[in-house]
Amino acid sequence: MSKLLAPYDVETVRADFPILTRTFDDGASLVYLDSANTSQKPQVVIDTMSDHFAHHNANVARAMHRLGAESTEAMEAARAKVARFIGAARPEEIVFTKNASEALNLLARVMGDATGELRIGEGDEVVISEMEHHSNIVPWQLLCERTGATLRWFGLTDEGRLDLSNIDELINERTKVVSVAHVSNTLGTINPISMLAEKVHAVGALLFVDASQAVPQMPYDVSTLGADAVVFTGHKMVGPTGVGVLWGRYDLLEKLPPFLGGGEMIEIVKMSGSTYAPPPARFEAGTPPIVQIIGLGAAVDYLQGIGMDKIAEHEQQIAGYTLARLQDVSGVRIIGPASTEDRGGAISFDLKDVHPHDVGQVLDSYGIAVRGGHHCARPVHERFGIGSSSRVSPYLYTTTAEIDAFIDGLEKVKAFFRVDY
Repeated sequence: MSKLLAPYDVETVRADFPILTRTFDDGASLVYLDSANTSQKPQVVIDTMSDHFAHHNANVARAMHRLGAESTEAMEAARAKVARFIGAARPEEIVFTKNASEALNLLARVMGDATGELRIGEGDEVVISEMEHHSNIVPWQLLCERTGATLRWFGLTDEGRLDLSNIDELINERTKVVSVAHVSNTLGTINPISMLAEKVHAVGALLFVDASQAVPQMPYDVSTLGADAVVFTGHKMVGPTGVGVLWGRYDLLEKLPPFLGGGEMIEIVKMSGSTYAPPPARFEAGTPPIVQIIGLGAAVDYLQGIGMDKIAEHEQQIAGYTLARLQDVSGVRIIGPASTEDRGGAISFDLKDVHPHDVGQVLDSYGIAVRGGHHCARPVHERFGIGSSSRVSPYLYTTTAEIDAFIDGLEKVKAFFRVDY
């Protein structure tokens, strides 16, 4: 197959990721194609976190000594980096959580606890979609069970896109929140967020966006997106696990009540009651994941050093190459859009007569890492009449040679299970 004409030197990028040189005890070399699950980490992120532990470790916003000041300064510098990276108006719009799931739970909880026009209660409606990750389904189910609100959702077309045929019926005067993925972690579909924002705001509702699969692979600007809140996670964008991000319009955040109680989220505590700090501290109770946040700042620097426009172009090209090669494999059914139009990098597929766990296990014997299962998106699989699927998800360090190895591996899977179509 012809080589990908990448907008940057992929081999140079790969040299930044020590794990990509990994060889297993059986002699197989690592072919890592599970980046939608978690991305690998460049040496600079590893070194930044190690250096902080070794030379600057202290708690933040509490200690009056020099180490405490250094730690606080480094964490707040990371907050400012993340704010600039996504086009936030000010660093105070960035709330750090432990992952995107916690950020979505935060939003669902405080919307039920809010007062006045923001509060969701009986008679109100929340709209999600059938393609959501469980983290953008279950918190809203819990909210509706707790408050008496009604949960509604967009269906999916056969191509794996949002079915917008009933959008004016779904988004109505009872709608309080619409919460959708920007990019599906299973289908790869890129949803029309700005169009949805216009519809949502026209009825006076709020739009929340799960951008966990979007922020890592495309330029992102919340100032023009139209959303009221966006969540994403560090470990999918070459950063560490244990840190997520909630961006919200500051005027919205300052109207919302706390999510968790504890240190640093308070203004004054008395036995008779407490008052709460302004955002973002109001939503960051207790000691935060300091070193993970600093590592996320290093990840942002790394991605910006390459250029998100270049990363997006590479992601689209390598996804297109993967889609084209998959369609030449007999017995493969792609779940989701089969072209790169309005599509991200994650590609789920079904191999006829072979369970996805078996696909993954045989591929792993050749050093090829993919995901098998329902990808925390079981309703998607029910929609397409399957219990689970295999998923291949390339990223900024993926080469066409790795995709070729994956396709050869699928043929070996078929031979192993003696399936012939």
